Amino acid sequence: MQTMDSFNFAGKKAFVRVDFNVPLDENFNITDDTRIRAAVPTLKKILKDGGSVIIGSHLGRPKGPTDKYSLKHILPRVKELLGADVEFANDCVGEEAVAKAAALQPGQALLLENLRFYAEEEGKPRLAEDATPEETAEAKKAMKESQKEFTKKLASYADVYVNDAFGTAHRAHASTALIADYFDEDHKLFGYLLQNEIVAVEKVMNDTQRPFTAIMGGSKVSTKIDIIKNLLDKVDNLILAGGMTYTFAKADGGKIGNSIVEDDKLALAQEIVELAKEKGVNLVLATDAKIADSFSNDAKTDFAPVKDIPDGWEGLDIGPESEKLFADVIKNSKTILWNGPVGVFEFDNFDHGSRAVSDAIVEATQKGAFSLIGGGDSVACVNKFGQADEMSYVSTGGGALLEFIEGKVLPGIKAIRGY
Repeated sequence: MQTMDSFNFAGKKAFVRVDFNVPLDENFNITDDTRIRAAVPTLKKILKDGGSVIIGSHLGRPKGPTDKYSLKHILPRVKELLGADVEFANDCVGEEAVAKAAALQPGQALLLENLRFYAEEEGKPRLAEDATPEETAEAKKAMKESQKEFTKKLASYADVYVNDAFGTAHRAHASTALIADYFDEDHKLFGYLLQNEIVAVEKVMNDTQRPFTAIMGGSKVSTKIDIIKNLLDKVDNLILAGGMTYTFAKADGGKIGNSIVEDDKLALAQEIVELAKEKGVNLVLATDAKIADSFSNDAKTDFAPVKDIPDGWEGLDIGPESEKLFADVIKNSKTILWNGPVGVFEFDNFDHGSRAVSDAIVEATQKGAFSLIGGGDSVACVNKFGQADEMSYVSTGGGALLEFIEGKVLPGIKAIRGY
């Protein structure tokens, strides 16, 4: 299989699928350009070789063309980071896109408009709420043919296909998986970012140095159940924190005040506790919490045991006892996976626990541990604390990372390497 370093892009046009799904404020200013910066090495390599690039990406979840999700808003930053002029096509498969792609000369770049402006990118027909089963079936059939034409047109722009969008590798979309069928095995490859993501995740999951500790945050047990069960077969220590703490606390008979809880998942929480015991995994749960009398950065605060939170109060962060408990486990680990903060880190008054976890991971990494940080909020955490460069690897993937760790075959990866 070709790699970025083995392939010479001279005189070639490359369709590069990137993940430029970056957050924008109300004035369309980029608030975190991590994903754009991550794709720059791949794009620069192609241009330096004397190739040209057609850049395809999505932004948000539009239901059709809309200014809010136009990639024109990020064009200036793409130009700045790439250090080159970048043309823009106000469509991705319209006449302008076709003409501009055809006119590209070596060393030139073209950014296509949001791929998801077309339902064909995701392959899901946009149906009326009152659509009948017959109408739905017919629309799906029509979409399959329409998606094929959409994919074929995107592929026609280029001589080579490069997938550098790990964040969407778990989606079997037109530009992330289906397009690869139009290129032979010598003309489709992973970009630097996607290749690095694969190497980092497979190192954690298949070349594990022990002790292996996973820290899973997040508000709901239900959204993490598959990965939790998968990790119980792989890790030595599993730290479960964030909002799901209180589901476990209540399941164990605790009083959790107004804390977030999944009442229909109490039995599942107990099952996880028993499963960890059966597999000999050290399941680590918070013992104390920083509590607040409202969900606000300016709320009145106190500390309480996680199983004895007063009525009218809710846990928004871990407490000092839990910080030490988590840090001691992390500092003695050789492989660390962190997905999800342990508190409401967006509020400065409730980011102390996540900062303590991040500090402990940095210390362990400095002592030789391999640390993989993944998931949007975890990445936002280490960026907020200025510690991203002190981790072994910071992933750009959210759902893709979780599914990869779960052991699932990702369509965007399979489309290129076959498995």
